[in-house]
Amino acid sequence: MNRMLVKAAVIAGLGLAAGLTAARADDNDYPTEARADYVFGCMAANGQTREALTKCACSIDAIAAILPYDRYVQASTILGMRQGIGQRANEFRSTKMFDDKIAELRRAQAEAEIRCYRPTAN
Repeated sequence: MNRMLVKAAVIAGLGLAAGLTAARADDNDYPTEARADYVFGCMAANGQTREALTKCACSIDAIAAILPYDRYVQASTILGMRQGIGQRANEFRSTKMFDDKIAELRRAQAEAEIRCYRPTAN
């Protein structure tokens, strides 16, 4: 009888974990590593200050609220591939579908800038 209770508890726990995973995906939740990577890069460009940390963290949170993680990864990958040289990089630069994906990321970044980088009132 105890084995049946343990099995039921394990099955219930797995169902709960699956539900949490689905909820996180619905919220466009980015992995911690992706958020941290963004904040590190943002701070490198904007200064290593507490204010920059706050604004950079706000920025990735705003982007995550707008753009699902898979589309963020796609646009970031395309931008990285466009930095290269040669035929492959040219393909990434000249494909309209890729331009649309990057435009979506740029719109999310612009919205994040409005939300997070406005001058603060004193």
